Amino acid sequence: MDIDRPDVVAAVLAAFTDYEKALVAGDVGALGSWFWDSPAVTRFGIADRQTGAAELHAWRAAQPPLPPGRRLFETRVTTFGADLATVTTLFDYPDQEGGPGRQSQTWVRLPEGWRIVHAHVSC
Repeated sequence: MDIDRPDVVAAVLAAFTDYEKALVAGDVGALGSWFWDSPAVTRFGIADRQTGAAELHAWRAAQPPLPPGRRLFETRVTTFGADLATVTTLFDYPDQEGGPGRQSQTWVRLPEGWRIVHAHVSC
């Protein structure tokens, strides 16, 4: 198995970057398109969790926008073969107290392209 093939890392990083742009912009439609459209998709949030695409989309549509100034650091993409990847990152906001938040995602290349199949956000 090829780990961290440069072309796969680049493709996943591009997808993750587009996902982050949608997240910061509050683009609910684009955000939903980055998740696997399946009852098996899972997202664990800071004080919430969603199981299944319908629940995830409904939750996302009800959320207020992110605070301004979201910053990412120590973002790492690790790929396993051509079709599986993890992305981990730390994030914060300019006026946030305490340490940074943490975010991890599992990405899979499906017929429709790279999609998040599992996500976890914590503080």
